[in-house]
Amino acid sequence: MKRELYIVLLVFLVGNLVFSQSRDGNLLVVQDTVPTFNTDPLRPSKAAFYSAVLPGLGQVYNKDYWKVPIVIAAIGTSTYFYVHNNNQYHRYRDAYQRRLAGFNDDEFQGDNYLSEDILIAAQRQFQRNRDLSMLITIGFYILNVVEANVAAHLKQFNVSENLSLGTDWFRDDLNTTNHLGLSLKYRF
Repeated sequence: MKRELYIVLLVFLVGNLVFSQSRDGNLLVVQDTVPTFNTDPLRPSKAAFYSAVLPGLGQVYNKDYWKVPIVIAAIGTSTYFYVHNNNQYHRYRDAYQRRLAGFNDDEFQGDNYLSEDILIAAQRQFQRNRDLSMLITIGFYILNVVEANVAAHLKQFNVSENLSLGTDWFRDDLNTTNHLGLSLKYRF
């Protein structure tokens, strides 16, 4: 069995070598089948740097303009919620501190009366939401930098028509069942 496998492998390799050569007079010239690309090895780090300086600038550098509104919306929304929760936290904290100091003129007196326990609970809730919003903002910022770096790396790869990945749906006539398959095709 091994012997037949080695013979098939040898025929396959020799066949590929024969087809990759051409005759130029009496001289046998081997053609280069792998195209060379002029790649800038600093491009991914440059895209990541630009994205770190100004979120979305790395996506502009990569010419992925459609990603810029997504980056700005993600970071902007989480920053908005951070500012909103921080303002609410300070509002309830200031009212609670004024009550502890003996003043009864905060905005939660009268018709909008809130007890001190409710003020403490509201402070904790808005502080927790503020901290979570900050973590989400930092996460989106890091994701922005990583995405710009990965997108720049992927732009350097050669995507040709010779390599394809597809799904196949076929029916087995023997037992009348449907099958889903995955095929990877490479043309030489």
